Amino acid sequence: MKLIFMGTPEFAVPSLAGLLEYGHEVAAVFTQPDKPSGRGNRLQAPPVKTFALEHGLAVHQPPKIKADEQVRAVFTGLAPEACVVAAYGKILPEWMLGIPRLGCINVHASLLPKYRGAAPVNWSIARGESETGITIMQMEAGLDTGPIFAKRATAIRPDETAPELLARLARLGAELLSETLPRIARGGAVAEAQDDSQATYAPILKREDGLIDWRMPAREIVNRVRAFQPWPGTYTTFRGGRLIFWRAREAAPGPASPAPGTISGIEGAAFTVACAEGSALSVEELQVEGKRRTGARDFLNGTRLAVGDRIADR
Repeated sequence: MKLIFMGTPEFAVPSLAGLLEYGHEVAAVFTQPDKPSGRGNRLQAPPVKTFALEHGLAVHQPPKIKADEQVRAVFTGLAPEACVVAAYGKILPEWMLGIPRLGCINVHASLLPKYRGAAPVNWSIARGESETGITIMQMEAGLDTGPIFAKRATAIRPDETAPELLARLARLGAELLSETLPRIARGGAVAEAQDDSQATYAPILKREDGLIDWRMPAREIVNRVRAFQPWPGTYTTFRGGRLIFWRAREAAPGPASPAPGTISGIEGAAFTVACAEGSALSVEELQVEGKRRTGARDFLNGTRLAVGDRIADR
């Protein structure tokens, strides 16, 4: 098939690679513009761009697509059979959806209609889901509301972080896309409407989403530590800055129940913090903003904190 591919992060690379492996003609690749990164704010290419250029594909990086006549000219000029989208990063305009003969087909990292939106992997972990998956769907004007061609589920491992789960789902998405696309081309894939009454949403992450409310039970905080990596991080305010938690688990509560946010025990290489409902968070690795990640014991030694001290400014 003659295709246009739209995607930006590492999640999208296996899907693009799979299209090439199965012999499809990727006539153009659309991805987000290069962005400043690191301490030097040097421009960094999106992973999809890097992969596409390595394989001799034509790359387009328009800052906006809705009213860009050059983008429209590329789509109409190429007249692709389908446009495959995987985490492109922008909502497609209606005019674009109607140009490919088979429309625009999306690789979405959840079991729709659950977790429509920009950050399905992060929110599925943060909200304690035990299962997620990949959906191949026909795109329409609504946000991830289109009919579904195929779904495949996978369990969320108890200690799995968002980057780890995203990497697994990227491979699963590429596999399911490669299986489903030929059936769509042959007319053998029947798209089924979503049940909107079962829809949940996964909005784009904001910095404040990572701020710990110590009145939450420890299990919910652990889920957020796993979910909000690498950004925005799960953090508390500490001595005027951010203290970011990288590895933590739910611990057995001690005999006393100090106020949430209070260090309640020190054992081995970890320390525990009291949380809501008598629960406790065992902290193993953390990071003072602007410094390197460190083990919990080294952090305590450097800050001179002890049992009974608060880990948060408020």
